[in-house]
Amino acid sequence: MKSKAKGKWRFGTKLGLPVVFLFCLFFFLAGLFGSGLLPQEFSSSEPRRLIREETDYDPLAHGESGEDSVTSIPFQVLSWRPRALYFPNFATSEQCQSIINMAKSNLTPSTVALRVGEIRGNTEGIRTSSGVFISASEDKTGTLDLIEQKIARVIMIPRTHGEIKPKENCLNWLVMKRFLTDVVYHVAFNVLRYEIGQRYNSHYDAFDPAEYGPQRATGSKFQFLTFGKEQVSFAIEIATFLVYLSDVEEGGETMFPFENGLNMDKDYDFQRCIGLKVKPHQGDGLLFYSMFPNGTIDPTSLHGSCPVIKGEKWVATKWIRDQEQDD
Repeated sequence: MKSKAKGKWRFGTKLGLPVVFLFCLFFFLAGLFGSGLLPQEFSSSEPRRLIREETDYDPLAHGESGEDSVTSIPFQVLSWRPRALYFPNFATSEQCQSIINMAKSNLTPSTVALRVGEIRGNTEGIRTSSGVFISASEDKTGTLDLIEQKIARVIMIPRTHGEIKPKENCLNWLVMKRFLTDVVYHVAFNVLRYEIGQRYNSHYDAFDPAEYGPQRATGSKFQFLTFGKEQVSFAIEIATFLVYLSDVEEGGETMFPFENGLNMDKDYDFQRCIGLKVKPHQGDGLLFYSMFPNGTIDPTSLHGSCPVIKGEKWVATKWIRDQEQDD
């Protein structure tokens, strides 16, 4: 019978719990302190942050049209195709309720723009919400004015690109605004309510001239409508900003079925609620661009509103145009 050699450790040797604990502690501490000696790019698996974490900034000297403070508005990039940004807590619950209170007694059935040769009866069921147009100048509470200013900061496009204004010698503004609402050219806030089952099938906010007729007059970037002897000019919608005014228990998402080029090579049913979906949450904002920087329509900007299944959806829509509106 062979005797066991003294002083040698074998794998079969049973170690006590204190010894095992000391071994584990030794290797843990060695790894912990050793990792601190390695370069940062090798010691961390987290991606490098593109945004600094500081919360205090020193404002720079600004121009005459600039501002004297640094603004911080958080956002998330939801998509690059189309360009879509999400802004949590963009408006307060009090602001949202104020807008709803202004709108709810003046709602009328929503309409859609007609293609060349199309009649109103052909569009029934495409957009089943109700809504009303309200400009910031009509809001005596100042709520829409504050939100409009914030939208301008986010998109870096002046407020004058989002509000049609009458000329001094133009026809009565109320008459003109009523006409513009009917043909969907007015770009004040369009406050909308979607009840159970109501929806807006997939569509584009920028109109394709091949389908809707010429959108720009010859030699001009403006579209013209005539009121008697007066001619009023309008530009093309390049972006849309939505402010969700209420939570929705189920359904009511804003959808982008062609996001990143998906579903574009198939016979897409414009009633289907597929693709990227953004769930409404009171106070949140959603910005998306309908056109590329070169002025052509982004085909992936097709979007719609899924049917509300449970609850009620309120949203304020702001269309942004590519040209400053006339004073």
